[in-house]
Amino acid sequence: MSINRKKWFTLNLNNKEQNQLPSCSCDKQEGTRNNFYEKTIVTPVGEESVKDGFDQVFEVPMNRRNAFKKLTASLLIGAGAVTTSCSVSASSDAKEEAQIDWEEQFKGNYKLMTNEEKKATVNRLVRSYELRTGKHINMSSANAEREVLFGYAFNISKCRGYMDCINACVAENNQDRNSQMEYIRIHEIKKGKGFNFNEADDNYYHEVPAEGHFYMGTQCFHCDNPPCVKVCPVQATWREEDGLVVVDYDWCVGCRYCMAACPYDGRRFNWSTPEVPEEVLNKNQHYLGNRMRKKGVMEKCTFCVQRSRAGKNPACVEACPTGARIFGNLLDPKSTIRWVLENKKVFRLKEDLGTEPKFWYFMD
Repeated sequence: MSINRKKWFTLNLNNKEQNQLPSCSCDKQEGTRNNFYEKTIVTPVGEESVKDGFDQVFEVPMNRRNAFKKLTASLLIGAGAVTTSCSVSASSDAKEEAQIDWEEQFKGNYKLMTNEEKKATVNRLVRSYELRTGKHINMSSANAEREVLFGYAFNISKCRGYMDCINACVAENNQDRNSQMEYIRIHEIKKGKGFNFNEADDNYYHEVPAEGHFYMGTQCFHCDNPPCVKVCPVQATWREEDGLVVVDYDWCVGCRYCMAACPYDGRRFNWSTPEVPEEVLNKNQHYLGNRMRKKGVMEKCTFCVQRSRAGKNPACVEACPTGARIFGNLLDPKSTIRWVLENKKVFRLKEDLGTEPKFWYFMD
């Protein structure tokens, strides 16, 4: 790593710790964790934090068409729930499923929920899946852990363009098989052309590695200053304390403002209901990660939140046969990711934009 880049990384960590532990006249150290990042990144929630799900649902800014759709859907579900409850022949399972659908219509933004509310909505989704399929899934609502800030590094020298990472990501995150949605892209670039993505090929089907080319992977970079978060009109996407930028699929209105704002092409819009065959569905899920999404919402890489918050590497890291992908806790001085940042000459894409992506590139 160059001296300037090393200094930048050190200064950021030091500023975080200093803001975290302001001293008073008695020399007592106290404060809150992640103060540096929260102060500069997180959008204030304001009065919404004290409103329940019903208030939040009907105070979300939306045009007349979307408002009518929301109201109509709620009335239809409500009518169905009443009809089902009153029907003598309706099974108890059908009644329970109708009640769950009704409650889901009026839940609040996940970001504003208490831990108890998060567990309740996760339990509803798990139970709903059981009622519809007769099978069980595991869904987590695990929050960010203390003293964890995730970061990622990509070794351009080692990548051979095999795309094992893409296949693992699709399988792990229950991505739509019909539309071939992929959160990760591997770009094949001619040597001597620099990092010109306009001339890169990310849809190659020939044998790799191709002579005279090198390979670079892109995905969501989980920026510390994410422009996608700033433009969301309903706060359906935000940055968590461990640095993950996430999406509440049930709160997303599909406006695609975040997709347009991302300078790294890191977001995907599902134009159809995701289809995943039951036999390959990953049943170990997280509410903010790889659970099944509805049609018309944004999706993206979450650094496999269902894995990373359980102490595992993202699926792409484990699947890479050449070891080109490095992941870890930036706040752990003994982590591999910290060693790379402190000992390699690293760079990030479009650093001049000030988005502060937590995704670095380096070469051996």
